[in-house]
Amino acid sequence: MIKRILLSLIFILQFSFLKAGIVVLNGLSHSYQVENGKVYKGKIEIENTGNQSQNVKLFLQDYSYQSDGTIYYSTPHTNSKTNTDWITMNTNLITLKAKQKTEVYYEITVPNNLSEPGSYWSVIMVEPVEDIKPNDSKQGVSITSIIRYAIQIITDFDSEKAKPDLKFEDVKIEKEEGKQILKVAIANKGNLYCKPTANIEIYNKKTGEKLGNFSSQASGLLPQTSKYFYIDISKIPPEKYNAVLIATDEEENAFALNVELEVKND
Repeated sequence: MIKRILLSLIFILQFSFLKAGIVVLNGLSHSYQVENGKVYKGKIEIENTGNQSQNVKLFLQDYSYQSDGTIYYSTPHTNSKTNTDWITMNTNLITLKAKQKTEVYYEITVPNNLSEPGSYWSVIMVEPVEDIKPNDSKQGVSITSIIRYAIQIITDFDSEKAKPDLKFEDVKIEKEEGKQILKVAIANKGNLYCKPTANIEIYNKKTGEKLGNFSSQASGLLPQTSKYFYIDISKIPPEKYNAVLIATDEEENAFALNVELEVKND
């Protein structure tokens, strides 16, 4: 009986995976430099890669995240810097046939009286809608997997008068898939979105010789949020080192911190 349940569960999960064929083709972050009273246009390209017709709904939410892993998708106006009221879409529900592509268009209408410089943002959620088809003749647990996308719509107003303010929150080394990964939590305490990179310069603790410079991938960081940046330092042998952490955004604004680093065998 247990074996039959497990086989049924595997079949349902595989079937659900085959049905989950909605993908967003043109990126999950759309950024605009905006001015008072102006209108900006964009689009979301969506494809149904599955073999069945699929309904998809689109709706706006506020969005935030922190380095402890929490992600907040909340109702509009939860965030004081929301731009949900500025955004209108040409539709909030589409039906895609198997293998079909389509485009959903949106407009951003910036208020005339906006005065506070900085980034305003929200997300357009793209979520498949599963048809509910009750069948009393079937017993057991039905499992449906739904993959939804959050597309950030970031609008920077009067950005010359705003700036990110990067701060280090945490530094730790963890082993992942046989690699030594330095994890650096960076917070943006400023009022402007940026895409920083975390770098570390490592020095011999006794001689001061520079042993290497290692970098993370650049990643977007919204105001008043934080996240971890990952740096592979597997080339550094186990030992204690002096190091300099540097967070640099795309405008070459930098924030540095001296740290002591211990790389262990385990």
